[in-house]
Amino acid sequence: MMSMFSGFYKRSRQDRITLLYKERNLAEENLATLVEDTNLPETVAGKMVENHLGTFSLPFAVLPEIRVNGQSYSVPMVTEEPSVVAAASFGAKIIGRSGGFETYMNKRQMIGQVALFEVENVEKAQEFIQKEEATLLQIANQAYPSIVKRGGGARQLTVEVKEAFLIVYLHVDVQEAMGANILNTMLEALKQPLEAMSQGKTLMGILSNYATDSLVTSRCQVPIANLALNKADATHLADKIAWASLLAQVDPYRAATHNKGIFNGIDAVVVATGNDWRAIEAGAHAYASRDGAYRGLSTWKIEGDNLIGEITLPLPIATVGGSIGLNPKVAASFDMLGDVKAKELAAIIASVGLCQNFAALRALVTTGIQSGHMKLQLQSLALHAGARVEEVADLVAALRKTAHPNLQAAKELLKDLRS
Repeated sequence: MMSMFSGFYKRSRQDRITLLYKERNLAEENLATLVEDTNLPETVAGKMVENHLGTFSLPFAVLPEIRVNGQSYSVPMVTEEPSVVAAASFGAKIIGRSGGFETYMNKRQMIGQVALFEVENVEKAQEFIQKEEATLLQIANQAYPSIVKRGGGARQLTVEVKEAFLIVYLHVDVQEAMGANILNTMLEALKQPLEAMSQGKTLMGILSNYATDSLVTSRCQVPIANLALNKADATHLADKIAWASLLAQVDPYRAATHNKGIFNGIDAVVVATGNDWRAIEAGAHAYASRDGAYRGLSTWKIEGDNLIGEITLPLPIATVGGSIGLNPKVAASFDMLGDVKAKELAAIIASVGLCQNFAALRALVTTGIQSGHMKLQLQSLALHAGARVEEVADLVAALRKTAHPNLQAAKELLKDLRS
């Protein structure tokens, strides 16, 4: 059965919005937000940052269809990089034919820490603090009772000695929030009791962005036969993708670019949903280095007749708080997604990252990454050269025929087109 989103990229902007409105049941106000395409008003933007000057726009796009845990989603993406959305759409289509992505998330908690120093007897203090876990959890929960009422709250307390520090880690179920305010408020409440228990001094109490209590795994399998029309070509392609995956596990220079490609997809969705992409990247890159070497976050292996892809990373994604409740386009993003909960959104984002990675690796080991980028790069080049909208297609066609398309060539060709 052909998808309603088949040929989505060929439609006009208005037709794409109309199709999303119908297929994803968008609210009228979110339809208007997408159609009008206005920036944040000064009354909102001015309250979100200091020294406000205006707003800075980036393209707001959509991955029309990706299948995660048996359900179809349209995923909003904000990115300036050419071909990211096209690559994600291509990967989602191939993997979707094989059932899509399956995900797993054991729990969703955030971790904060109180660092103590100049503790006279760290072993004794560590033992005493751990024995008082129940009391300290109660103090933490009393500091933020609203999260307890919503079913969350402090769940666990662990204590570790690291060099000159005695570090107390607080594990908190933050429900649908990212949790910075919740954790930081609880940690402030714990400072004085911890100083008294340890006979030491508190250096700081702060949320950690290394969210190892919010790990998400996404997995997919693609029949090797689906990778190319010719069986030998398909087998060769699967083998090269597996080798490319291995390279990202043994060489940090490749791993950095491998993971950057993953974040082409992840960041685009994180930004579109009003989440903190700096926090997500920091935690994920720390996780990529968890064994002392920086490695690729995803792996691709051949198992029988299938190419198996898998990614695991911390994704403390929120659906409430921060700019999520302020930006009308973020509201439209969640409407497009179907008003998902935090765990569901994290599952989608991890799957988009793995999908993006598949498309990138496939391009790298076949035509090379430039081939996929070229069309949109030439469009950007045409606009840089000063082409009007109605001139872009002709200028791109002319640029395709040049050996070395660059800005100077584009300007000269545009001058010829206008003469």
